[in-house]
Amino acid sequence: MLLGIALPPFAPWWVSLVATAFAIVFAKHLYGGMGYNPFNPAMVGYALVLVSFPVAMTTNWATPQTLLDSPATLGATLDAIWGGTIADGYSGATPLDVYKHEIAHSTADVVLQNPVFGAGFSLGWEWVNLMFLAGGLVLLVKKIIPWQTPLGVILGLALPALVLGYDADQFAPLSLHMLSGATMLGAFFIATDPVTSCTTTRGRLIFGIGIGLLTYIIRVYGAYPDAFAFAVLLMNFAAPLIDVYTQPRTYGYESAKRGAKQKEEA
Repeated sequence: MLLGIALPPFAPWWVSLVATAFAIVFAKHLYGGMGYNPFNPAMVGYALVLVSFPVAMTTNWATPQTLLDSPATLGATLDAIWGGTIADGYSGATPLDVYKHEIAHSTADVVLQNPVFGAGFSLGWEWVNLMFLAGGLVLLVKKIIPWQTPLGVILGLALPALVLGYDADQFAPLSLHMLSGATMLGAFFIATDPVTSCTTTRGRLIFGIGIGLLTYIIRVYGAYPDAFAFAVLLMNFAAPLIDVYTQPRTYGYESAKRGAKQKEEA
């Protein structure tokens, strides 16, 4: 389900097939099946198709209805998905993608006049993230997910965006980072995967902060406008080490350590 949500709605059918097959076969069952995979399978599949088919993954996002001359027809949608053609006029880039590529040769005031940003919350980009935020809060209230990981992700992304946001002609504003792309989906639904994340309280916070910080770094300095998948996979790799160094000391650890030292001295 997470992989399906992450993929562009107008992406050709074979993109979904390749991503799903790779996620299930290589990212999950190759390591022993459910509960044994060290990397998030959905993000492995997503990262594979993003690197392999960048055009299909960056130009097939649905354009908001208010920016269309006419609503997307069923025929155009099916032709884009099953025929592999670009849904010209009905699909395009995301706000993060537009900002990243246009700010390099323009100013923030000019870039933000692009219709894709809209006025306020008029186009729905922000509402998508707010709905994921609401869903994440429900999971927190029901204690289905730990609070440390999403808090760490939000802090790790928000702090550098807030500090560097003083220069709007170089860095995207905080609101764009928080309410665009996969920020809230990733913070509450992807990073909190119990199999591939940390298990200790401090470890979860460090894990989340690492994801948020890496997401910001790759968004600003990397080649991809939204790098949540890469950030998650890199922190999945570091999760076991983080757990080792954040394990709480067992009762009597210091006493046993002193006793062993005294025995050696004697």
